[in-house]
Amino acid sequence: MNFDDRAPGRTIRRLRLERGLSQEVLSGLSGIARSHLSMIETGEKQPTLNTLSNIASALGLKLSALIERMEEDVTAP
Repeated sequence: MNFDDRAPGRTIRRLRLERGLSQEVLSGLSGIARSHLSMIETGEKQPTLNTLSNIASALGLKLSALIERMEEDVTAP
């Protein structure tokens, strides 16, 4: 299976919207710049493991749960 570089951003965006959070709020909760979050969501930037961990925590998830959701999104039909 090839990894889709945009998968992390799509998953993060979907989870953010499901929780009713703006990019501004999620970026503040995760300690990253809103512009950086935007670039992650659009696939322009790839998040580091530390950034993913911070985003997961801000979304109320464990890092492993966030990664599992990304895997599900990649393999979804």
